[in-house]
Amino acid sequence: MTIEKKRNWKPATQLVHSGTMRSGFGETSEAIYLTQGYVYDTAEAAEARFKGEEPGFIYSRYANPTVDMFEKRMCALEGAEDARATASGMAAVSAALLCGVKAGDHIVAARALFGSCRWVVETLMPKYGVEATLVDGTKIENWERAVRPNTKLFFLESPTNPTLEVIDIEAVARLANSIGGRLVVDNVFATPLQQKPLTLGAHVVVYSATKHIDGQGRCLGGVILSDKKWIDENLHDYFRHTGPSLSPFNAWTLLKGLETLPVRVRQQTENATKIADFLAERPEVARVIYPGRSDHPQADIVRKQMLGGSTLICLDLKGGKKSAFAFQNALDVVLISNNLGDSKSLITHPATTTHKNLSDEARAELGIGPGTLRLSVGLEDAGDLLEDIEQALKIAG
Repeated sequence: MTIEKKRNWKPATQLVHSGTMRSGFGETSEAIYLTQGYVYDTAEAAEARFKGEEPGFIYSRYANPTVDMFEKRMCALEGAEDARATASGMAAVSAALLCGVKAGDHIVAARALFGSCRWVVETLMPKYGVEATLVDGTKIENWERAVRPNTKLFFLESPTNPTLEVIDIEAVARLANSIGGRLVVDNVFATPLQQKPLTLGAHVVVYSATKHIDGQGRCLGGVILSDKKWIDENLHDYFRHTGPSLSPFNAWTLLKGLETLPVRVRQQTENATKIADFLAERPEVARVIYPGRSDHPQADIVRKQMLGGSTLICLDLKGGKKSAFAFQNALDVVLISNNLGDSKSLITHPATTTHKNLSDEARAELGIGPGTLRLSVGLEDAGDLLEDIEQALKIAG
């Protein structure tokens, strides 16, 4: 049986109960349906199910009960009509973009994107006859100037990776609507708790569920959310025939992650706020970018569209790469990793890891210098984190 939402539940309740489907055993935790296929009572029942005349599952590449629960829970949280879960965040991004265009179309994207996202926009899309233009996404006039008669899709991250720029989602969505296009938003850095792109006018939202949704370093996953009509007409067949589906075990792990998402994100954001304020006063630090601070370059947009700060901080050390490396190597509690959104605090040097394939000029345009670091704040005691960061800064000098 499926437990449907019967009240106006708040997010914390949705993330524990929404989409739950129990077998006849009445299990408390969601079941893991580790199956590839399904059986039918009769040949006629099989025919009806393939025709779409009878509800039910056909093959786990298309849909699976455990994956279905994860998708429904994400829909309840995001306020979306439908969703498809994918094997990774990049599978979600690639599917959302490829399903929105065809040869001869044009994409406008914010230039501040995760390295793999830029590769999809700049390298993969042109191979299939789709033109792409990258713009400074913080100014709506840049989006307007980039529009062509064949522009069909807009794509952005907000806050961006790694410099935490915040883009006016509502303004870009209005522009997309004015030309009959669609806006795809990667909402990973904000999490579905701190920002609701669909309510701001976005048409499609994507997540790397690997990050905060799992948030405990266990598995990969992604999800695409939109209206049912777009998913039925654009994503469904792509998904069915190309097979980027999420495994049932990973879906179950992500369901467990969703149950604790509000608790984790709240504590991580509190810790990040304290650390950002501390870093802003340190002489070794050239700049701090954090969406919860009044000195954020887009503080007015943050107040307008985000419900809270972030679990991530961008900082620049004055000593460049040498200081950045010395700082990372001196850390004890904070771990060096290219991941983010984890219960453990993680630090990344984008210029030599996540954004290393960009040219020096491209990195400079994005504000990524040799001393730039991305700090993903975890669940550790804030005092321990501050002490660890302070001693590492003294060593880095």
